Amino acid sequence: MTSPDDLAGVFTRIVRARPLPVAAREFAAAGVPVFPCLPGGKRPMTRRGFHDATTDPEQVEAWWGECPRANIGVPTGAASGFVVVDVDVHGPVNGFDAFKRARDAGLVEGWQLLVSTPSGGMHAYYPAAPGTEQRSWQAAPAGVDFRGDGGYIVVPPSAVVSDRGASSYRVRRISTGQAESLESTRLRDFLDPRPTPAPRRVGQAQNISGERLAAWVAGRSEGERNQGLFWAACRLAENGTPSADTYAVLGSAAEQVGLTSREVSATIRSAYRTTHPARQVSVEGPDERSGGVPRRASQPTAGRVLS
Repeated sequence: MTSPDDLAGVFTRIVRARPLPVAAREFAAAGVPVFPCLPGGKRPMTRRGFHDATTDPEQVEAWWGECPRANIGVPTGAASGFVVVDVDVHGPVNGFDAFKRARDAGLVEGWQLLVSTPSGGMHAYYPAAPGTEQRSWQAAPAGVDFRGDGGYIVVPPSAVVSDRGASSYRVRRISTGQAESLESTRLRDFLDPRPTPAPRRVGQAQNISGERLAAWVAGRSEGERNQGLFWAACRLAENGTPSADTYAVLGSAAEQVGLTSREVSATIRSAYRTTHPARQVSVEGPDERSGGVPRRASQPTAGRVLS
């Protein structure tokens, strides 16, 4: 794991034009693990991707000796010691608008450096929170992603080739102030808030809109789908909604974002087991062995939470 000062130092050096093999060696020497990505692209060239990242100078020399034009990938989170807020600009979605709102709310202060990305976006680097897992997430409606544990980024002076030609990652600004850890969960809740059920009076059932929850599930991106469905199903389970009705409300929305009917049923069952551990759980879903005809499947309860 590298320190903020070491990270700033290596980026300060690569502001000057450096060949990719030299930059890869400098990152590794500063304690930042690296791995090669396809020339002109972001896809890892190694079999295990960012899990193969290393600071071993011989391995780094071998990788870039074999492919000098390979882009430089770096794992984020505890592996490298820093996390990144990825501001995207895609079509009508401009992540800079969301980043500005977060900045005005005091949620994105303390960055160590800013990097301009080939797509016109930006990477904001922060020190990883010590002793705390910060999982990667996406807030697609806001045009902002978070790269933490379980993720990686491509770093300068790498370049990406598109229809418009080649464009490089470029160091935009290096902070001279104190770098601070980012409250990533708080930022996500600000950028992509989960539906808030209406308040209830004592002794009265909570009024939860299944349609609102379904619309929220339908907006989840890859990497968020199971977790989002699980959370929404838990809210309906807590409200006393039968599991079969929960499948009817949330199933099509979850399948719309890429989950299979089997995954939907399993996730809803898990939500009900977690919320009502002493009950049997039945979920009405399509039976793939019977040509998609719905069936009712009973499962024993267990106190397991989806990861």
